[in-house]
Amino acid sequence: MATKKFKCNVCGYIHEGDAAPANCPVCGVPASEFTELKQEKKGLFSDKNGNAYIIMYSTVMVVIVAVLLAVAAMGLQKRQYENELNEKKKSILLSLYAGDAVKQGVPAEELIKSIRYDDMIDAYVVGEDGKRIDGEDVFALLNDLPGAFAAGKYPLFEAKDGRVVIPVTGMGLWGPIWGYVALDKDMDTVAGIIMAHKGETPGLGAEISTAKYQTNFVGKKIFEGDEFVSVKLRKGGAKDPAHEVDAISGGTKTSDGVTAMLYNSLRNYLPLLVAKREPAPSGVAVEAPAGNESNEENVENNE
Repeated sequence: MATKKFKCNVCGYIHEGDAAPANCPVCGVPASEFTELKQEKKGLFSDKNGNAYIIMYSTVMVVIVAVLLAVAAMGLQKRQYENELNEKKKSILLSLYAGDAVKQGVPAEELIKSIRYDDMIDAYVVGEDGKRIDGEDVFALLNDLPGAFAAGKYPLFEAKDGRVVIPVTGMGLWGPIWGYVALDKDMDTVAGIIMAHKGETPGLGAEISTAKYQTNFVGKKIFEGDEFVSVKLRKGGAKDPAHEVDAISGGTKTSDGVTAMLYNSLRNYLPLLVAKREPAPSGVAVEAPAGNESNEENVENNE
């Protein structure tokens, strides 16, 4: 049976037991001067220092924060998508006007300030036969370009003046590399290139994303006669000025990755390029596919 508590109304003495004492041991007053203290029933979460309260409080706070973050993410999702889309459109225009920027000695960003992507570019998808595929979301395919290539769907961006921009993707030393290659109307001459990476070494492989290095590709040829050869990055310096670029010093594996990226991506568009070439060749010979080493092999050689 639970012990009761009784308080002396005169001196405040607290007695614990089944009944009040006959007389207060402190001041001597009789039992009639004692009042029973009723114990309040405490709830599970009434003790703020208890484990139950702490767990419940933490759970509620986590739920509230999660809801707020979800609402914020949903609210910013559209803006984030628009920013990503605008960045891709900007890269496409930069690749188109990189050559003009070199000739004029001004940054390509300056040349595209007055150019609207939607007024300049017709974006569509071609299949393995080089023919247009209707009903495809071009920019959605860019979100997984390797998957699009594997499915035989190749995004293409054609300028009103006849030049084309081809998206490219591959692997560097430490992770994915990607970009856009613009070709002149002859479907042979590189008008410009934009490249980016996820984690190449600063000062070495990461140089592929600099405008200074990318200008080396302007004017290069991807065909030698009727043979598709792409553009190669050669360690020790380019020996074929029409089809080669100096590899990055200290960035051999990234350079090899760019070579493979350009070859393996551009060859997907050969049926289209052959059909558009001026004059169109009777046939196109293709070299053996460029190697695409694994990251483990890359790391062994390092940059």
